Amino acid sequence: MLSFTSLGGAGTVTGSKHLLTHDDTRILVDCGLFQGLKNLRELNWQRLSVAPESINAVVLTHAHLDHCGYLPRLLLEGFKGKIHATPATYDVAELILLDSAWLQEKDAEYANRKGTSKHKPALPLYRVIDAERVLAEFVDVPLHQETRLPGGARLTLRRAGHILGAATAQIDIGGKRIVFSGDLGRYGDPVMYAPEDVPDADYIVIESTYGDRTHADDNPVDALGQVIERTVQRGGTVVIPAFAVGRAQTLIYYLWRLRQRGGLNNVPVYLDSPMATSATKLLYRHSDEHKLTPAEYEAACRAVTYVRSVEESKALSANRYPKVILSASGMATGGRVLHHIAAFAPDHRNTLLFSGYQSDGTRGRKLLEGERETKIHGQWVPVNAEVAELPMLSAHADSDELMRWLSGFRRPPRRVFIVHGEDSASEALRERIQRELGWPAAIPQQNQAFPL
Repeated sequence: MLSFTSLGGAGTVTGSKHLLTHDDTRILVDCGLFQGLKNLRELNWQRLSVAPESINAVVLTHAHLDHCGYLPRLLLEGFKGKIHATPATYDVAELILLDSAWLQEKDAEYANRKGTSKHKPALPLYRVIDAERVLAEFVDVPLHQETRLPGGARLTLRRAGHILGAATAQIDIGGKRIVFSGDLGRYGDPVMYAPEDVPDADYIVIESTYGDRTHADDNPVDALGQVIERTVQRGGTVVIPAFAVGRAQTLIYYLWRLRQRGGLNNVPVYLDSPMATSATKLLYRHSDEHKLTPAEYEAACRAVTYVRSVEESKALSANRYPKVILSASGMATGGRVLHHIAAFAPDHRNTLLFSGYQSDGTRGRKLLEGERETKIHGQWVPVNAEVAELPMLSAHADSDELMRWLSGFRRPPRRVFIVHGEDSASEALRERIQRELGWPAAIPQQNQAFPL
């Protein structure tokens, strides 16, 4: 008996966890944290609907927090297997998980010190030591090389674009072939390679983040330059909440291209994110994972001023000269960018510029929907700055690109499962798959089992 169940990432773009069960073998594809709305975040504290100790292995498509951030908790709950991922995904996961654990500990410490939690004492979801323990369980899986998994299953990873190390996962188990898209990147991205075609599958599990929309064809360098130019002419600063892994590095490249064309003049660019700074160094270590030549990424990285200490970050917030600040987190849910938003949002001369998907319930989503006041560290901050969005800078494939990837399969699958999207996006993609390809498609609910 073979079955598929989404334990997360169903009806939402966060918490991705997809389970394959064949007789006594259980393989989990991705193991992410829920983010955004409070009712989603609370799911991180609930036990999974299957016993973690019964899961034999985890396959990780990439290392963004919504795909890997639950791993330390899974280990605490009893998981004893190995985690299979590309070498670059391991390096990114090391940054993401250690940072997440550190923040969990700091948030619990703050809640206990200020008495802001109903739990006495407030506890972290996991600690740094737990993240270190789970990192020791990773197994490197090279691209395009078949790898054995428990229960006689076989794994093949191919490039997915999106971020360093991101892969699609083909799993052959119980006489069936199931292909997971993970998060697909863009075709024509200047930094990351395009998603690779997969020849065939019995079942496909595809993300639908942008299943209901397409990205504008505008030149991203031109669009970025226009936002910066009008802000600087007002005497303002552009604050860009940027995902530390992926978007920050692509934005650095675009800003370098803009400077080459004379578009930035003497406007300084700052990267204020220790994790993004570390992730940028991974461009050197994994040069085969992206398109940039050593000369290009060295020149692009030299064009940015790296802000390392808390004192330097505070000084940057106090500096009122025109500039560009890249800072995590990408959805403005935490990190140093909150201090910059608090400092620059009240002034109409400044701009808050979003460059990636904003999940429902996040501060970034609320600001884009017109919220003119936002609560940061217990204080309400007026938002008089321009709030802008450049969705063409997203690292996620749009609806056309999702369909392009699906069109690479040489034969129709038995069924497509649509995950990792809000309801409207998933439903739009389902209708499009059935209309244009004639393939049966379903949108799983969380914990809904499908026999394969």
